[in-house]
Amino acid sequence: MTVTLRVVLDQLVAPTSRDLAEASASLTRALVATAPRGCDVAAIVPAPGLAAEQSIEGLSSETRLAVRRRELAASWQLGVAPGIGKGLIHSPTALAPLVRHDRVNETHQIVVTLWDLRAFETPDEMPTTEMLAARALLSRVAKHADAVVVPTHAMAERLAEVAKAKLVKKVRVIGGAPTADLRVPSDAVGRLRVLDLPSVFVAAAGGIAASDGLARVFAAVASSGWDGEMVVLDVPEGEEPGVVELAVGAGLSHSRVHARGSLDQWDRAAVLSHAAAFVSACERADWPWRVVDALALGVPVAVVDTPVHREVLADAAAFAPAEALAGAVDRALGDEAERLRVLAGDRAKGFAWRASAERVWALHAEL
Repeated sequence: MTVTLRVVLDQLVAPTSRDLAEASASLTRALVATAPRGCDVAAIVPAPGLAAEQSIEGLSSETRLAVRRRELAASWQLGVAPGIGKGLIHSPTALAPLVRHDRVNETHQIVVTLWDLRAFETPDEMPTTEMLAARALLSRVAKHADAVVVPTHAMAERLAEVAKAKLVKKVRVIGGAPTADLRVPSDAVGRLRVLDLPSVFVAAAGGIAASDGLARVFAAVASSGWDGEMVVLDVPEGEEPGVVELAVGAGLSHSRVHARGSLDQWDRAAVLSHAAAFVSACERADWPWRVVDALALGVPVAVVDTPVHREVLADAAAFAPAEALAGAVDRALGDEAERLRVLAGDRAKGFAWRASAERVWALHAEL
């Protein structure tokens, strides 16, 4: 008898986040590749289903629901999940058919994944409706999920501070990884030209939200010995002028700062591969997507010293307190640059979707 693990792939049909979509696809491919004997992997997707370019080779079947993602999310958040059926269900995000079920007698399991805790850490930076929905969803997770995956022990500890004990007992730590096959494209220089970016710069990521730490990054770069340009990735749509003004307020000129939105993995790899250093001052418990990308591409990293950064980066970064980040930037750009490049490449080898997938299979076997 074949045991099927069904993965919720709503992000591939209607992505709300490029990072979540890439993580969902990367993990699912790894689950297919590491499936134990007698097991296979299937998909649960909203209408209209997976398009040809979104398909994942090796999936045994596709449960295509009758509603689109927005309606599906509203339905599942209310505990209404028709057409799902029983079995092993794994969601690479927090969205899952969280309903009352019998794990022991019906072999029905539901596991969800949390990548950030913004609804609790920085609620003032979110639209009220989005924040309330995220908190309500976490309440359903606590009530109905059989396990909750988080990417770091630091995030697990932070979750213990904001969530109910019932949820904390279900937490398992399974790390994330860079997008599968993230590498520098052969046309990297051409991609930079199309994006109208310089050939060398210091990179960062985020928007004008205070918790993204961009103001601190700009101040650190302005105070450091770096007199070149900066590129900021993942700037929310419409915030580009605000990000540039934030940089100007920290002492950088308009001409030195280039703000770009969310880029696909090839453009992103092309940009990061030309960065002299990547700098992050984010102090949230989020999984640091862009920091891990920088590691994978061998970019020297300078970060504010936080539990998440320490756990993910180990010794592969220049750390500093928030008020002394300029010193870390100087180290990452100066005498420590080559050492950090080597350490980044070594550290990146510790993050792989295949290893994460093997732990996901082990988790479902444990349950």
